[in-house]
Amino acid sequence: MGVNGVRIGMAGIVGIAGISVIVAVTNAQVTTTPSSNTPEAAVVDGNGNLHVPDAYRTTYQFLGSWAVAVDQGLGSKELHVVYASPGSVAAYRKDGRFPDGTVLVKEVFQATTRAMTTGTVSHAETLKGWFVMVKENNGRYPDNKLWGDGWGWSWFDAANPSKTTSTDYKTACLSCHVPARASDWIYVDGYPQLKR
Repeated sequence: MGVNGVRIGMAGIVGIAGISVIVAVTNAQVTTTPSSNTPEAAVVDGNGNLHVPDAYRTTYQFLGSWAVAVDQGLGSKELHVVYASPGSVAAYRKDGRFPDGTVLVKEVFQATTRAMTTGTVSHAETLKGWFVMVKENNGRYPDNKLWGDGWGWSWFDAANPSKTTSTDYKTACLSCHVPARASDWIYVDGYPQLKR
């Protein structure tokens, strides 16, 4: 007997079980693969390979910038300009962490320095490349060496924004972020936008 005295035959039980399996598999896929309309989906392929997102300068939010001082003398040798995918800054301000799927894009420029009426000034001269990170909490790409410690990591030379030169985040990327380990590998102190 079934619910309310309705008899459910074996075929009905098998059918319900089959539907349950399909729903479970679909839900598992939804939680492990980014939806096609997320910032992550715009920069990550099905194997976890990253590329620099199109139009990030106009669609992403400016997060902050860094000046890397020259080894000797005055000025900066590099300027780093960082952008965050839409909605990620508001989410960080609310929860104190970047949500799954957040994309960060850092432009790295060779700087030039000269005397100006305001003093010695450094400005961006030549784009050297991009560093792209994607927040990832679910272990979606366990076989890709550019994913781990909660992020996807990749460097791109200016000549090719679609092919990374990074091969393993542990040797190519992580060492620069060790001082920021306590803040989920991101130097959040340099980003005024994140302050609550």
